[in-house]
Amino acid sequence: MDAREVSVDSRAVPLYPGIERYLVEVASEVGRIPDDRSQALDRLAGFIAAQATAGQPSRLTFICTHNSRRSQLAQIWARTAAAHVGVPGVETYSGGTEPTAFNPRAVAAMRRAGFRIDVPDEGDNPVYRVRFADDGEPMECFSKLYHQAPNPSRDFCAVMTCAAADEACPFVAGAAERISLPYADPGIFDGSDREAAAYDERCRQIAREMLAVFSKV
Repeated sequence: MDAREVSVDSRAVPLYPGIERYLVEVASEVGRIPDDRSQALDRLAGFIAAQATAGQPSRLTFICTHNSRRSQLAQIWARTAAAHVGVPGVETYSGGTEPTAFNPRAVAAMRRAGFRIDVPDEGDNPVYRVRFADDGEPMECFSKLYHQAPNPSRDFCAVMTCAAADEACPFVAGAAERISLPYADPGIFDGSDREAAAYDERCRQIAREMLAVFSKV
C-alpha cells in the first residue's frame, strides 16, 4: 500500500470525532515524511507485520530519556493509529532511562488533538487515563523505566524516540528489534511564546508517522 493511502477496514474502532478529523488531516501529510525516516518506519511496519504473520502480538516500547514527552506521545498515537486503521494485536508501551513524569504540556497537546484524559490521582508522577474512544479500556500513562512493569521484558520492538536515549542504550535487553526514530524535543521551548506550537508540531509529526506505519501493515 502507498503510504499516502490510508484505508480503514471493518476492524477499525470508531474514534472520538475530534481525533477522526485530526487523522484525516494528518493522512494528507504522510507524503511529507523524509526518505530516511520512512526507512525506519518501514522497519517498524515490518516488525508488526511479521508478528501478525506468526500469530503473535506486536509489542512496541517507545523509549526516551525521561519518558515525559516524545515516548508518551508515540505510545498513545501508535495505539490510536492501529485502532483507526484496524490493525489488531498491537500493544504499545513507553519508558525512559531516567523517569520523571508525563509532562503536562504534552498532556495538553494531546487534549487539543481530541483525546479525553483524566488524572484520578495527583502526585509527582500521576497516572493519566487516556481515551481515544468510548469503547475499550483507557491507556494508563505514567513515567517509568523502559524495563519496568507493565512494559514487556522480551519479544518487543524498542523504538528510540530521542537521540540521548538512542546513544545511552545501544543495546536494549529483551528487545527482538531496536529501531532509531528520534524526534526533536519540544521541551526546549518550555516557557516561551513558542511552547504550545512546538508541542502541537511534535504531536502532529508523531501522529503522521504512526499513521504511516500502520497504513503499511
